[in-house]
Amino acid sequence: MSLEQAVDEYLDIPYVTSQPQPQSPFHKFDLYVPKDISTRLLHPLICFVHGGAWRSEDKSDHVALARRLACMTGCPVALPNYRLTPKTPTPDNFLRHPEHAKDVLGFLNFICAAATAKKPPRVPGLPYEPHQLFLVGHSCAAHMLCSIFLNVSSHSSDASVGNRLCPSDTILKKTKALVLSEGIYDLDSLISTFPTYRTWFIEDVFGGHDSYADVSVINASTRHHSGHIKWLIIHSKGDILIDEEQSQAMYNHLMDQSAEVYKSFDELSEGHNEILRGDQYVDVLHRFIQSVPALE
Repeated sequence: MSLEQAVDEYLDIPYVTSQPQPQSPFHKFDLYVPKDISTRLLHPLICFVHGGAWRSEDKSDHVALARRLACMTGCPVALPNYRLTPKTPTPDNFLRHPEHAKDVLGFLNFICAAATAKKPPRVPGLPYEPHQLFLVGHSCAAHMLCSIFLNVSSHSSDASVGNRLCPSDTILKKTKALVLSEGIYDLDSLISTFPTYRTWFIEDVFGGHDSYADVSVINASTRHHSGHIKWLIIHSKGDILIDEEQSQAMYNHLMDQSAEVYKSFDELSEGHNEILRGDQYVDVLHRFIQSVPALE
């Protein structure tokens, strides 16, 4: 049986239900559920948030990954979209941080509400434990998830950013683990290593500043009621777009915060996005998910 035949696919599910028709394609997600999943058992939901420098890619780019992940883990997999910064922004269409992360938070709010709803917005084919969420963020999505699950306002001069991205206690309780691969965490360090990134996407996404320390997550504190969350930092030896120092610094920071954090820096050798097309990345995720005990 092919991977396509092995999963049931629910496409373009809106997670912002208050929008007028037609609903924005950026506020929709796809859901992949293994056909042989037992409806008598409740399974975690894996959510993969794509990268693309805050301004490119789409959930449809990661269909093969979602199918492989669903088949290997036996868990449903969700792929959300979010709004993107235009590659040629104008005063009328620019979109800046934290709007992308706010969309991801909106998706998580919808999922948590839909999991227990007895009427719409209940999602068809969503058989998972409401308190079991595994969140995976790749590249810039690692920064987005950290902006939500860490308290960025603790070191930022603009506390409103952290307040706008504050997850509910329900989301914190239901999230079992965060997996961050090839992530961006320290923007100043990234620009120092890759100076062209400033004009390529950083200024369009965060505005023009001498320093981006306020929006970097490398110094953000962990949130209250998040001590149960397990973290996995992944970095491939073959990634030439994001340096390993980003991941090492984030791992060190989480260790300093007394978070339960693990790392995988030696198992992958493909490029930044190429790792998503192979089986080794899925295997790393699968083994980590299996290692996380069920929450009480």
